[in-house]
Amino acid sequence: MSKRVAVVADRIGWEERRLIETAPGLGLHIDWVNDESLCLGHLDAPSVTDYDALLLRSRSYTRGGLIATLAEAAGVPVLNTAKAIHVCENKAVLRTVLRAAGVPVPDFRLVLSRKDFDKALGELELPLVLKPVFGGMGKRVTLLRHADTAPSVYDYVEDLGHAFEQACLVEPYLGGGTSVRCLVVGHELVGAAEFGSGGTDWRNNAALGNSSRALAHDPDVLKIVDAVVAELGPGIHGIDLFATPDGYVVNEVNHAPGFRAVASATGADIPSAIGRHVQELLA
Repeated sequence: MSKRVAVVADRIGWEERRLIETAPGLGLHIDWVNDESLCLGHLDAPSVTDYDALLLRSRSYTRGGLIATLAEAAGVPVLNTAKAIHVCENKAVLRTVLRAAGVPVPDFRLVLSRKDFDKALGELELPLVLKPVFGGMGKRVTLLRHADTAPSVYDYVEDLGHAFEQACLVEPYLGGGTSVRCLVVGHELVGAAEFGSGGTDWRNNAALGNSSRALAHDPDVLKIVDAVVAELGPGIHGIDLFATPDGYVVNEVNHAPGFRAVASATGADIPSAIGRHVQELLA
């Protein structure tokens, strides 16, 4: 009998469709469950306990961790774990956790006010990047090239309605317009690709349609991947790296990574790798 798995997401994208299509060949049945309709007010919510496992792919920056926490309390296996999702949802927490574990991350300042922002400008050398603590797909990530225009950029942050949206990081501009996305399933690096900024947009992010090429599995990259998995636990992770003169640093870890660009660049069958990992989880 096929194991029943719920892909929990607010919408169906390329990745979710591929997971659903691949599932039957691996002895799985995958349904899409909208993360906006779970009604998890009690631990025996049928929308959770009817499934053998949940695959969290929520694009929300808060829903994933909350759903995973309640599902685990109800005894339902979750990918990724609630702990991993809660860490990855918050860029400041992620960097703090990884740095404490000895994983290299960029220098950064947490900015919660104009005073924090001015202090960060005084301590870090331009060019700098201003990015939201909660966010993804390159949105609201701003390159600060000049000290005289930076305060005006921060005006837009101050005009945002909620402290949740105003929390930011300021960090050095690294990578020279490129980054490396490592797609990890379980403990295994399934594929790695380099993304380059294209056109007039300086951001290197697959969601923006930038260029990509496959990369060989560099031993230095594998070492960092292993260290991240050792801290967050095995699961499905999109680990983004910047190359620096001192080696790679972890920019972000996505707990619900898009993988179309990595699959296209490398030829890796990522949906099957995820399905096999789910099988192992349920064995």
